[in-house]
Amino acid sequence: MADHDTIAVEVTRYRPEQESVPAPQCYRVPLRKEWTILDGLNHIKDQLDGTLSYRWSCRMGICGSCGMTVNGEPKLACSTFLTDYAPGSIRVEPMRNFPVIRDLVVDISDFMAKLPKVKPWLIRAEDEPEDGEYLQTPEEKDAYQRYSMCINCMLCYSACPVYALEPTFLGPAVIALGQRYNLDSRDQGAEDRRDVLASAEGAWACTLVGECSVACPKGVDPAGAIQRYKLTAATRSLKEFLLPRGAR
Repeated sequence: MADHDTIAVEVTRYRPEQESVPAPQCYRVPLRKEWTILDGLNHIKDQLDGTLSYRWSCRMGICGSCGMTVNGEPKLACSTFLTDYAPGSIRVEPMRNFPVIRDLVVDISDFMAKLPKVKPWLIRAEDEPEDGEYLQTPEEKDAYQRYSMCINCMLCYSACPVYALEPTFLGPAVIALGQRYNLDSRDQGAEDRRDVLASAEGAWACTLVGECSVACPKGVDPAGAIQRYKLTAATRSLKEFLLPRGAR
């Protein structure tokens, strides 16, 4: 196969039993119009080097498993095409701001531990409504639908400079998910999430760089969700300061 029919893919390799630090390894893969970065990695693993490790599942931009750093930017490998980078080479690295376990596989334990802190489920005072369903208008659904599109790919964490410097920060996706339920007309749990979302490690830690929203492959806009929650929290605090308890 001629060089013009292939493209160089430089993949960061890290096998703790072999390498003390990550190092790049270059492969040449077929340059096909319909091939994504993930197809290229699958070709490497199937045809060139079966030791390569990375995560993937759905291949359709739904599961969020194949988050990686492609030429310095956080991307889903299944939604990023080889031809977007031709004729130059492609550099594929693990997501930033996460410990690397092996090759392109990162440790997401911190994210998984923070996720339940915002109680990302419907909280109700009663088990179910008398008529057997929670009624909701299209306008009420539109209020939170954008934030419900998150696939937990964690690309926003890879892009976030605050998370890079302050690992205790809850992070964009977790805060946006908490806001998603706060904005849901069926939910009554905003107070239950308040101590976490309004903490120093929550929304107030965000400096509104906005890279999380740029990186998001589903258009969730976590930066917008965080700023919206800041306004809600500030308004609530001001009311508590100025108004007697019965008037809040």
